[in-house]
This record gives sequence, structure tokens and C-alpha cells, in this order.
Amino acid sequence: MQAILRATYRSRPVVLFKKPSGLVDLGPRSQFFRTIVTKRYTAEHETVIFDDSTGIGTISITDHAQSVLGDVVFVELPSLGTEVAKGEQIGAVESVKAASDIYAPVSGIVQEINEELGSQPSLLNKSAEDKGWLCKIKLSDPSEMDSLLTEDGYKASYEA
Repeated sequence: MQAILRATYRSRPVVLFKKPSGLVDLGPRSQFFRTIVTKRYTAEHETVIFDDSTGIGTISITDHAQSVLGDVVFVELPSLGTEVAKGEQIGAVESVKAASDIYAPVSGIVQEINEELGSQPSLLNKSAEDKGWLCKIKLSDPSEMDSLLTEDGYKASYEA
């Protein structure tokens, strides 16, 4: 039996050690790297999508809020680098029907703002929770996400 195994190994050693084609090496961390993305809501119609690998939360208004506001004509956003506290006013949205303040759903530092909203405020109507995001905040306390509403809790808050 050993003679057969040795003969097979000698005649086809490349097959035993060949890297399968089509695989991509993503580096040493790829096997253990996991990102958790959490989406939460406030009763004031803001939403946060939190990425635990970066510690950054993307803030937007909800689709329900934009539908109630109507056609958005102006968006005021916070300045880059601004430190914000949970519940603090960070901007405003004006529509043909009304104006509404935007409140920080979490505490942290503003890392990025959606500059496209300056010239295209209607992005909030077209894609409020995707392309119409407002700003990105580096959370100072990620546990604040736990106090926000789930999707079901948010829907119950405005359907009541």
C-alpha cells in the first residue's frame, strides 16, 4: 500500500499542493474579520446605520419623514469636525409644506457630510435613507445605539 501512495505522490505532487483556481487571498485577517451593521430609528424620524468596524454612524431622515414633508427644497447640515451630543439640533430640512429640525440620534464628531444635498436637496425625496444621507458621525459611545428604536418600534411610534 505504501508503494502505491509513494508512486502517486511522486507522479502528481503538484495536485496535492496546488492552490485551487478562482480563490482570492484576502489577507491574514480575512478569516476572522466580521462587521456588524446596525440600523436604528428615533421617534423624531431620524435613522442611524452603525458600522461597528469603523465606529461610524450614517445619519439620515426616514422615508416616512420625507413623504410627510413633501418636496424638499433646502437642507442645512452640521459642519465637519463638529462635536454633537445626542438630542442636539444638527441641521434642518425645509420643504414646500414645512420646515423640520434634525436632531443628533447619537453623540460623536461629524466626520463627513453629504455635500450633494446642497445642490440637490431632492435626493431626500428620491432616496432618503440611501443617497439622501445627511452626515456621518464617529460615535463617542456606541452603546447609545441600544436606546434607539428598532424598525418595528419606530413604525409603532407613528402608526399609533
